[in-house]
Amino acid sequence: MDAAFTAEQDEIRRTLREILAKRCGPDEVKAAVRTAAGYDRELWQQLSRQLGLPGLAVAEEYGGAGCGPADLALACEETGRALLPSPLLATAVLCAPLIAALGTAAQRSALLPPLASGGLTAALAVPGPVLATALALTGEDCAGGWSGGGRAGGVQARPDAAGDGWRLYGEAAQALDGHSASLLLVAAHTGGFARSRTLLFLVREDAPGLVRSRQTVLDETRPQARIQLRDVPAELLGAAGEEADVPGALAAVGRPASAVLAAEAAGAAGQALARTVEYVRQREQFGRAIGSFQAVKHRLADLYVQVQAARSAAYYAAWDPDQGGLALAQALEALRLTAGEAIQLHGGIGFTWEHDAHLYFKRAASDELLFGPVHRLRAHAADRAGLFAPAPASAPALAAASAAAPPAQEKVTV
Repeated sequence: MDAAFTAEQDEIRRTLREILAKRCGPDEVKAAVRTAAGYDRELWQQLSRQLGLPGLAVAEEYGGAGCGPADLALACEETGRALLPSPLLATAVLCAPLIAALGTAAQRSALLPPLASGGLTAALAVPGPVLATALALTGEDCAGGWSGGGRAGGVQARPDAAGDGWRLYGEAAQALDGHSASLLLVAAHTGGFARSRTLLFLVREDAPGLVRSRQTVLDETRPQARIQLRDVPAELLGAAGEEADVPGALAAVGRPASAVLAAEAAGAAGQALARTVEYVRQREQFGRAIGSFQAVKHRLADLYVQVQAARSAAYYAAWDPDQGGLALAQALEALRLTAGEAIQLHGGIGFTWEHDAHLYFKRAASDELLFGPVHRLRAHAADRAGLFAPAPASAPALAAASAAAPPAQEKVTV
């Protein structure tokens, strides 16, 4: 494993940090999340044109840069530092890989180039608050039971009466960037209870019967929408008649997505720590900077260890996405601790709801609710590694147990 970054990766990091430093300060973030789209459209277009950000991990044949998850994770570390509100996560990390994996050649040719250029944004809509389960971050559900499993609820799909499409009916309550996305990828179950299977469908923003409403959420930089589908026409993602493994595809996307989310959280934690260190160097008490007090130094030192461990885990997961769950747990925990300590060390001003430190605290709490919690991420990683699997009994042990067992009583017929 070569842990050194390439010159191209360093250039991506440097350029992105410079742009975000100019265009995405705390005041700009607060202004952007209050727009109808929930993000700065001009900044999104600049990042798309100048850096090709949404197309970093899209294949070159579809207009992307053809980079790997490591490059996207590195870029998202910088967007996490600035808490950039953008459709990058929903479009480039979740939807584009699903279209590339499951879509037909015609669907890939029609959708991936505009997604890579930033002209088209997409959102993944799964029923209920089960995004972490659908992406197999906190548990395996190969049967796709999270989509409804043929029971009432979720989103149901049925073939169109004309036989040339599908109709969707149901609701998805927590679709990231779903209120502003031009294209929705909707997970729905079809086939009834006995033969239920989960499929993905493409729904355009102007489809009749589609109702989208932006939700009031804790972290405004992660906007969410309630998607209501009332007999909405939809196109199946993939070829008709093929048995697509949608739960497997979602789990495959979840692994690199967790690495990207870990890098993003590590970047946010690093910036929260840097802003806190800057403050304690300037804030004076008893004629001295409070950062010179030993108790404050120890707390900051502990945070530094947490942040560096999270960054190291995120970089490793970018190289090996199978470790993304553990890296995400480490990064979310580091962000939660760092954001909480940032509020404490800023003193009275840090407790005011309008202070910038609360942007990081809200991101920490929101991400853990959406993609965690931390203990379930770690438990699932332990299950996958077989850490708590019961040890098989040896032959001598089985023989000893059999000999120690009392003899079975014989039935006597009278």
